[in-house]
Amino acid sequence: MEPDSLVEYGFRRAIVTITAVCCALLEIVDTTIINVALNDMRGSMGATLSEIGWVITAYAIGNVIIVPLTSFLSQQFGRTHYFAGSIILFTICSFLCGNATTMWELILFRFLQGLGGGALLVTSQTIITEVYPIEKRGMAQAIYGLGVIVGPTLGPPLGGYIVDNFSWPYIFYINIPVGVIATMLTLRFIKSPKYGERRAANQIDWWGIVFLAGAVGALQLILERGQEEDWFSSSMIVFFVVLCAVCLYLFIWREMVCKNPIVELRVLKNANLRVGTILSFILGFGLYGSTFIIPLYTQNSLGWTAYQAGLLMVPSSLMTAFMMPIIGQAIQRGVKQKYLAATGMFLFFIFCIWGYKVLTPDTGSDAFFWMLMLRGFGMSMLFIPVSTLSLSTLQGKQIGQGAAFTGMMRQLGGSFGIALITTFMTRRNALHRNDLITNITPDNPAFQQNYQGMVANFMHHGMAPNQAQAAALKALDGSIMGQVAVLSYMDVFLYIGIMFLICVPFILMLKNKTGQEKIDVSAAH
Repeated sequence: MEPDSLVEYGFRRAIVTITAVCCALLEIVDTTIINVALNDMRGSMGATLSEIGWVITAYAIGNVIIVPLTSFLSQQFGRTHYFAGSIILFTICSFLCGNATTMWELILFRFLQGLGGGALLVTSQTIITEVYPIEKRGMAQAIYGLGVIVGPTLGPPLGGYIVDNFSWPYIFYINIPVGVIATMLTLRFIKSPKYGERRAANQIDWWGIVFLAGAVGALQLILERGQEEDWFSSSMIVFFVVLCAVCLYLFIWREMVCKNPIVELRVLKNANLRVGTILSFILGFGLYGSTFIIPLYTQNSLGWTAYQAGLLMVPSSLMTAFMMPIIGQAIQRGVKQKYLAATGMFLFFIFCIWGYKVLTPDTGSDAFFWMLMLRGFGMSMLFIPVSTLSLSTLQGKQIGQGAAFTGMMRQLGGSFGIALITTFMTRRNALHRNDLITNITPDNPAFQQNYQGMVANFMHHGMAPNQAQAAALKALDGSIMGQVAVLSYMDVFLYIGIMFLICVPFILMLKNKTGQEKIDVSAAH
């Protein structure tokens, strides 16, 4: 089936677009909505903190394993059947997660749900791209980008509302009606391109699939569990590091010698795609890292609820939603993607420096509004240009292979971001605490004034002198830990900002394809 024969118009295009966006949102919202329900799950399941963490880890592993395989699986089973099957698997597993009676049942169903969800994300991008004419594909990327950028910020407030007003299984049950409707619309309206002959069982690169699943699955597990297990002091983490390295080496070797590789690594010879995969990684790092760090700060340092913390991110998402179509139009009119992407990176750097400046132990909610609006504006200028620029000098099936790389790297960037931020903050907390404690000395007049004032206050409220002294020291220690946490959050913003600033000159060095406003990304399945 020729790419143009997949183009739809009017009502059919609207239905296909809505179906694909809903499926992409289902997948992305599900990665963050569960975070605010973990305590309730842990209580009802009688699980330990370590066990409940596997609910997130299992989904992420399933997700990242399937993303690079979507191009092959679409070709093997047909786009329509593969997409519909993924929605059905995701929907059934949502029901099973809500009904799970043991911890390991829940973990298994979350892994299977992740396998279904990973396919929704990448395939949705291709479906949306293909139903628009080539000259309008910048707009198609903008529509898809809405789901990718807005989705992570919708999860926490939606999850907080459901947990506060219903119970945790409804976090999964809300997927069911959307999944049923999306399946019916997919089978009725979404066309499947002709890929040529399916591969026979003996032509399929089974070893490539095994090595890829082992490498990315082990890497995802290391990133999710490393900090909690204290990294290389844990024999489990060491085992999975070795497994990841061995599987990665065997996977690269296999794909270079195999006649029909499951992932075509030679496509990475393209310079734009190589830089694009790195930028996609950094984009995922910034998107998921900032979505992780801001609610953490507002809840732990400012005492906000999960619902309040989630709502804080909504205006930023609305700004992104407003700007996405405008950026899509700009690309259609011939504005070079590299200039838009470089501007987006610089704006994200400004957002990070702004965050570095406004964080205190008692920052008011008003201080975040314009800062987060700038984040939304910067993100809208990053996603579409990076996606299209990565694929701009590829042709035919290479575009689909390139899209799989950028999609996987965006997901891994988010996982790396959260893992590195968590580890970095633990180390910075220890460093800042040691620095601040050096000020607590008998010959420090500021400390003595504070300390004596607290002791006098506690004694005034009826405490014995020794109790008042202990309470004053405890209060001072709490104050120090609050300042330590804020200093660590500030460091995170500063270093993420520097990382984005460093990317700007590299983006400006990318080549532009003549007429790239009409990029054909029809094979990006």
